Amino acid sequence: MSHPGCGSNNIGMKLPMAAAFRLPGRHGYAVEFSPYLPGRLACAASQYYGIAGCGTLVVLEQSDTGIHLFRSFDWNDGLFDLTWSENNEHVLVTCSGDGSLQIWDTIQPTGPLQVYKEHTQEVYSVDWSQTRGEQLIVSGSWDQTAKLWDPTVGQSICTFKGHEGVIYSTIWSPHIPGCFASASGDQTLRIWDAKAPRLPVVIPAHQAEILSCDWCKYDQNLLVTGAVDCSLKGWDLRNIRQPVFSLFGHTYAVRRVKFSPFCATVLLSCSYDFTVRIWDFSKLDPLLETVEHHTEFTCGLDLSLHHPGQVADCAWDETVKIYSPSSLVISA
Repeated sequence: MSHPGCGSNNIGMKLPMAAAFRLPGRHGYAVEFSPYLPGRLACAASQYYGIAGCGTLVVLEQSDTGIHLFRSFDWNDGLFDLTWSENNEHVLVTCSGDGSLQIWDTIQPTGPLQVYKEHTQEVYSVDWSQTRGEQLIVSGSWDQTAKLWDPTVGQSICTFKGHEGVIYSTIWSPHIPGCFASASGDQTLRIWDAKAPRLPVVIPAHQAEILSCDWCKYDQNLLVTGAVDCSLKGWDLRNIRQPVFSLFGHTYAVRRVKFSPFCATVLLSCSYDFTVRIWDFSKLDPLLETVEHHTEFTCGLDLSLHHPGQVADCAWDETVKIYSPSSLVISA
């Protein structure tokens, strides 16, 4: 069976198969490759495991000799997530434990360009819309609300209420303008339309807190959730009565899930069991590979858009790692 984009070669500069960068005194929560610059990625990290202390945005460059620090920015509370701007290659947004979002310009070694502080508890998720004609940010908070932000406006433009628990993940649809998903401690996945914020689609996706969700890049109706019950589940929005796939293998909570940008049926997950797992839900035996190279909770995970098969992750063990899992190294 062939799937869109499954036969792509690495492009651009020659990179090492694996590299690591240490974050002394900082514990990684999220990592994301730049959508514009092939060698750049960023990590949102926190002091004292995010329970207390400050946070640091670490911007990294990878080259044929490894990973190097490009720039770092400190914030006075832990940083839990980040997202690159989709219209400016130098701009990043982070979110933190003090209820605020920060917009940074990575070529300016100063404080944030803007700070938005409306959430009343920790902000655990932030995402920048990828659909054409939109430049919107969505955030999800422990205050049980999601908020919509326009970077040209100094305040939120819409608040989404309905979850009955902490919101852990908010992710824009890459297909449908104004549509995003949220995953919550109330055990539901919700699909929101910015034009009708009071009428979400509510999916009782797990019988446990849901920590992460993501949209398939090739199917506008397909999402995946990862939860405290150690499972991943796939959801088709045309029939939400039961999952279209369920994936088991993790031994602790699934912290983050990501669909491949190059293969329609491949996705990755990372977990509090210290592992990253690579899956192909179209196969009878869907677990392709288990990566065990961290010694603490693995919280951040992303796949490069520029180098197919390349993955970055970060963990509470104070490291960011970039590598090319054997199951994703596909010849043309």
